[in-house]
Amino acid sequence: MADISKFKRIHCLGIGGVGLSAVAEILQDNGHVVSGTDINRSDITDHLNRIGIKVFYEHKAENVDDVDAIVYSNAVSDTNPEIVRAKERRIPIYSRAEVLGMIMSNYKHSIAVCGTHGKTTVTSMTSLILRDAKYEPTILVGGNVEEIKGNVEIGGNNYFVTEACEYMDSFLHLNPTIGVLLNIDSDHLDYFKDMDHIVKSFKEFVSNIPKKGIIIAFGENPFVKEALRGLTNVITYGYTDSNDFYAENISFDDRGFPEYDICHEGKTLCHLHLGVPGEHNVLNSMAAYVTARYLGVDDDVIAGTLKKFKGTHRRFDFTGVTKKGVKIVDDYAHHPTEIKATLSAASKVKHNKLRVVFQPHTYTRTKALFEDFVDSFDHVDSLIITDIYAAREKDVYGVSSYQLVNAIKAKYPDREVYYVQDFEDIVKYLSANAEKDDIVMTMGAGDVYKIGQMMLEV
Repeated sequence: MADISKFKRIHCLGIGGVGLSAVAEILQDNGHVVSGTDINRSDITDHLNRIGIKVFYEHKAENVDDVDAIVYSNAVSDTNPEIVRAKERRIPIYSRAEVLGMIMSNYKHSIAVCGTHGKTTVTSMTSLILRDAKYEPTILVGGNVEEIKGNVEIGGNNYFVTEACEYMDSFLHLNPTIGVLLNIDSDHLDYFKDMDHIVKSFKEFVSNIPKKGIIIAFGENPFVKEALRGLTNVITYGYTDSNDFYAENISFDDRGFPEYDICHEGKTLCHLHLGVPGEHNVLNSMAAYVTARYLGVDDDVIAGTLKKFKGTHRRFDFTGVTKKGVKIVDDYAHHPTEIKATLSAASKVKHNKLRVVFQPHTYTRTKALFEDFVDSFDHVDSLIITDIYAAREKDVYGVSSYQLVNAIKAKYPDREVYYVQDFEDIVKYLSANAEKDDIVMTMGAGDVYKIGQMMLEV
């Protein structure tokens, strides 16, 4: 493995992204002179400028003339003029994941949270537990966490907590001593060939955990079981006593917040009452509990943190109430499994009607999981689907939101579902039809959250 510490001046391409901006801050704290380029000015780039990281807003070859190494995000192509110049000058070039792996190797305990769903929530829960336990973790999360005023916090040199993303196999560059495996599901099929390919990548990730380290995993997902086959340094959690740790006596209050007992070998260890809704957060909190307990954190600290944890940005995010008394909620869910979990959580919250605006994310995901999306919208009284958010893709896949709406209508003829392209038209419809104590939930990984903001401004 290369050693990033030998490079004084490091330049980051795509520095405005939530992941690379955090790496840039950590590099600066480690004594490097950091700069970067991003074509979009944002709150993130303004923050980086304020803390002394110079940001360029146009990709130019001369931006890298005086640097010792390049770090790039997945969004940067080989034709980028700064990449081209770096290759001409033989400046070392590393991916964000490669550099993150180098950084992690400097910590005594490095925790990487992986899985198709729940990474940001579990990383946040675990980080804040260690923070409250005075472990001073360095934290890198894929979303904004209110308690740390962003997605990164620099701590000491003993504990490092981060998400581990499977897309493009980037998590295989990391060097954790503790791997947390939440679940394995079908996703990112623009890169992965099939489920066998996905499971193979996760298996390689957990196999890279050193024998003196530990793997903490959800023991009831069949693909997780396959990835763990043959490994012995494993602690499992789940709903049944076939796992090392398991939940019993699960109940929900009228806000949809669960509470339950966490048990081990027939004994109740701790009663947890969560500050976030949904049964999926039972599993999320169990992953955080087991990780923190393995590291020696007292149960009372764990329970206290989980009770006050209110979630991360865009995860069942209550954003306000309109003048008519309509509650606005935003959620990042963009995969059928996540949608079902979020809507199940919403069904347990006291409300009148649940109105959902869904924005599919990427053509490849919509096409590959089309039939699963059709079956994802139980518990919804009124559903609006707007155009697919393209992200990194071109519209060449022959799939559309209009087709999805028609498929849902054909299978569920009694369901109220509409295709509406324009955000302003959606706001007009909801403002006219949503009543007091209705929930309007915007859902998707693109810019659908703007609809909730627009409703609150009406």
